[in-house]
Amino acid sequence: MSESSNLLKKQKLLDIAILAAQEGGAILKQYWGKQLDIREKGRSGDLITEVDQKSEEKVLSVIKRHYPDHGILAEESGTIGIQESEYLWVIDPLDGTTNYAHGYPQAAVSIGLLASGKPLVGVVYNPIREELWSAADGLGATLNRVPIRVSRTNNLTNSLLVTGFAYDRRETEDNNYAEFCYLTHLTQGVRRGGSASLDLCDVATGRLDGYWERGLKPWDLLAGVVIVKEAGGFVTAYDGSEFDLDSGRILATNGYIHSQLSNALGNTPHNTAFSFR
Repeated sequence: MSESSNLLKKQKLLDIAILAAQEGGAILKQYWGKQLDIREKGRSGDLITEVDQKSEEKVLSVIKRHYPDHGILAEESGTIGIQESEYLWVIDPLDGTTNYAHGYPQAAVSIGLLASGKPLVGVVYNPIREELWSAADGLGATLNRVPIRVSRTNNLTNSLLVTGFAYDRRETEDNNYAEFCYLTHLTQGVRRGGSASLDLCDVATGRLDGYWERGLKPWDLLAGVVIVKEAGGFVTAYDGSEFDLDSGRILATNGYIHSQLSNALGNTPHNTAFSFR
């Protein structure tokens, strides 16, 4: 395949991902502010609403219509289609369900695409704030069709970070509390957004300088990882080694503070244990 044909193919895949995100986002917008049927999926605090399911149905319908031979991994439906396919769509129909259920407008549809196991396409759409991030390998990253780049903050002291806390934080001492407190002292602040995909997009846009978190799923991360990389950022494991989508752990930064943040995570004092068991 020629380079021009390859670029056209990537652009088409990206366009379909954008269309699917917009269709799912229309459901989020439709139900925004209305009384919802809210349930827990098993673990305390892990919520699901009818909006998650309706959004996923819309997203899946678009992808299946255009790419019926592609595999799919979706948060609510699990694995669908031909898993041996070169392509695997990874979908979170409502990232930030707890935020959404409380009327806090930090929630999004997140759609990523793997090609032969490699991140290829990422789209994140927050319809409440009308922000659409999109990226594909080699095509750059945009917010509402305008190119974006990571920040140029080059030291941890002047950085603004973001993180999150896993649903099992009440049961395990590996709960990110010590890291949160330690890095709050080392930086200008640490935020907690409640949506991994949007946290990554905020790093890509330069609003934030770095992000780390544990206990995540592939659908939380894939789209945002593509967007950060295409915006010029770095994505690795905590220790700076190669990022593993299935590990549940991520370190993403503007690149300039990457080694500093990685070192800080590795040197976080854990002499004070946080446990509520």
